[in-house]
Order: sequence, then C-alpha cells, then structure tokens
Amino acid sequence: QVQLVESGGGLVQAGGSLRLSCAASGRTFSSYAMGWFRQAPGKEREFVAALSWSGATTYYADSVKGRFTISRDRAKNTGYLQMNSLKPEDTAVYYCAATGRFITLRVPAGYDYWGQGTQVTVSS
Repeated sequence: QVQLVESGGGLVQAGGSLRLSCAASGRTFSSYAMGWFRQAPGKEREFVAALSWSGATTYYADSVKGRFTISRDRAKNTGYLQMNSLKPEDTAVYYCAATGRFITLRVPAGYDYWGQGTQVTVSS
C-alpha cells in the first residue's frame, strides 16, 4: 500500500510557476512509477506527466510539454511537478498517482494509488 498526499497548489497569474509535491508513505515510493493527472470542472481526468519506475523515462501530454517537468526525490520519498509558464487552461485539480503494474502510464486505469488532489488556479 502507498499513501499519497499532494501539496503546493494555489492561485497564480498566467505566466507564473508552481511546484506541486506528492509525499508518499507506506511502501517505498521508488518501487513504483508515478504520474500526474488533472481534472477541470465538467471534464474527464486527463494525463499530464509520468515518470518510469527507474526514473529514466518521462512522458508528457502535448499540452504541457516544454512547460512542466516531473521528477522524484527517492531520499525524500516525494515526487514533484514543476509547472512553468502557466496558462488559464491549466486550471484544474491536480492528482498524483502511483502504480506497480507498468502497463500504461497515460491513462488513469493504469494506476493503483491516488492522492486527494490539490487545486491549481491560473488567472488571466
């Protein structure tokens, strides 16, 4: 079992930056691949970024490529999502997720564990 807790969300102006954190407890987080998803009101949860178990491979949605960076600190058992050049369309609740199955990292069904989410609001 892995418990995930996100933090770092908030209100920021367009063009600004935020760094989301995903603190893991329970089993060693480094044994899992991790991902970030987001969900805006009235929309389905969508893939944002993922990091392979080894940390060697990253995956990004086209909408955030070049602006967001996913990373993990194994010593701190924490994952991160650095978000730069934020746009109003990035406004959503952001969720951290983890999986030990490594089937697919781009869909919610590929993950076993989820955090409670953190709100990100980007004003224009």
